[in-house]
Amino acid sequence: MMVRKNIYISLLFILSSLFLLLPSSVYAQQRRTQSKVKEDSIPFFRGVAVGLEVVGPVTRRLISYGQYEAMVRVNVKDKYFPVIEVGVGQADKTEETIGTSYKCTAPYGRIGCDFNMLKNKHDDYRFLVGGRVGYTSFKYDIHSPNVTDPVWGGQAAYGALGSKGSQLWTELVGGVDAKIFGRLRMGWTVRYKLRLVHKKDEIGEPWYVPGYGRGDTSQLGATFNILFEL
Repeated sequence: MMVRKNIYISLLFILSSLFLLLPSSVYAQQRRTQSKVKEDSIPFFRGVAVGLEVVGPVTRRLISYGQYEAMVRVNVKDKYFPVIEVGVGQADKTEETIGTSYKCTAPYGRIGCDFNMLKNKHDDYRFLVGGRVGYTSFKYDIHSPNVTDPVWGGQAAYGALGSKGSQLWTELVGGVDAKIFGRLRMGWTVRYKLRLVHKKDEIGEPWYVPGYGRGDTSQLGATFNILFEL
């Protein structure tokens, strides 16, 4: 009898435990379902932000080249951020030792997409990784007053106005973005740029390429953006 009584007590304990755990299990399932529904109910289109890049104008004043750039960025579910960047690049440099000068002013454009890598996509902070494809078609002036003539010797001026060039390049982008106040956001990016297609005039290599920077085959760059969400 004691054995049977112990069995009944054990069965009663197990059944009681199951009944106690059942509401918790149902509640947990409801929370998962509600969380999934809440996440799925987030609108596909979350808004548009417009912004200005502020590093380019500062470098234009401090050194011999820079750019003035604006951007439009679309927010898709706080996860994906298609972006268009357009601007005007300028350069005006004169080499002090030999007097060679280079001038260029031309528009450029980039198109790409960033991805929010944070687990909480709806936080005020974002860690963005993405890419861009950029293109520019430009004209540049080169003038050098002190070039040695290879045939007759002596010094002679050398240069050309309106030399034509173009460039297609890609950028690997990483950066952060944060809400400052209301609809105002700020963020910075670091970029690795790689030249894909490059055309130059017979006069020589362009010293500066609008939107890309110094006319090297690849380089690092950075931007600092101020954005306003519409």
